[in-house]
Amino acid sequence: MKKKILTAAALTFALGFGGAAQAAPAGDIPSRDFSFDGIFGTFDYASAQRGLQVLEQACMACHSMELVPFYTLEGIGYTEEEVLAIAEQYNVEDGPDDRGNMFERPGRATDTIPDPYPNEQAARAANQGAYPPDLSVITKAREGGPEYLYALLTGYTDPPPGVEVGGGLFWNEHYSGNQIAMPPPLTDGMVDYQDGTEATVSQMSHDVTMFLHFAAEPHMEARKRMGIKVILFLIVFTGLLYAVKRRIWQDLH
Repeated sequence: MKKKILTAAALTFALGFGGAAQAAPAGDIPSRDFSFDGIFGTFDYASAQRGLQVLEQACMACHSMELVPFYTLEGIGYTEEEVLAIAEQYNVEDGPDDRGNMFERPGRATDTIPDPYPNEQAARAANQGAYPPDLSVITKAREGGPEYLYALLTGYTDPPPGVEVGGGLFWNEHYSGNQIAMPPPLTDGMVDYQDGTEATVSQMSHDVTMFLHFAAEPHMEARKRMGIKVILFLIVFTGLLYAVKRRIWQDLH
């Protein structure tokens, strides 16, 4: 499936692989609230689905998600039929067949988003020497996590007065050194959201961060629910132990 290759190449650099400058330390990343924050946090399914649209139109021409099967998308509200329709948009290498040859087929729910390049050398050649990272756990692999990714995607501004930006470089306030060798990966209106939401850079950055964090932690909500149950159990169990202890010591005295 063909995507917007130039934008995807830009996002490759934005994620910190092969750019002219390294990502700023976590202390320089502004704080941002997400619905999944905190012990009771959950994913915003509508936002995550919009984030998938951003990925499909802006990222998947260069990036893979080889640790996330398509059926995982049921976790953000897609039906089995919708998941299959999404998977079938991708061609997946399979085989060998009876003649010993590899072949391509439409994706299945059990497949993952395939690597768009046949090998690392081809990927680097298409992206000015940068190797596009797999996005499966990108929000867990970067210091600052989701806040880092959001800040990175929205950090493009004009340089301060009197500051000269090198040829072919762009100013990003969340990179150390501030000058990076890539264009802004997102522009207002570049995605036509199916639910009618206005596709501003801030909104798209939020949505794609929501989806990528879901991809990195698809069982987060179940884990949090289990954690709350365990804490409640321990509270009740501790109370019972204390009551038993008082009863035992009362008889001894």
